[in-house]
Amino acid sequence: MRYAQMMLAGVVMALSMPAVAQEHTSYQLLARGHYSMVIDRLEQQRKADPARPEMALNLAAAYAQTGRIAEARALYTEVLAEPAVDLDMLAGTTATSHQVAQRGLSMLGRTIATR
Repeated sequence: MRYAQMMLAGVVMALSMPAVAQEHTSYQLLARGHYSMVIDRLEQQRKADPARPEMALNLAAAYAQTGRIAEARALYTEVLAEPAVDLDMLAGTTATSHQVAQRGLSMLGRTIATR
């Protein structure tokens, strides 16, 4: 598995699953691996509404998938600096924004061997 696939698999299996924003298209694109489209959308949406942690978390996940690790780390850190909020996750569970950000940060340093 490539790093991006492993990261997405980890995202699906753990708390760092795409957070479900009211605008469903972005998280669906993220779950399907359309990272550049997600990045474009979420960067635009964050300009209009920067206080929504689910946008920052999904953008951080897309940045991580495309190798923009420093930018992903900065967004996860930004979320941790704000009060935790409950988020609906793609699998129908809930998690706090801090749990998702911490899991995302822990995934950034991981590398795996592939063939």
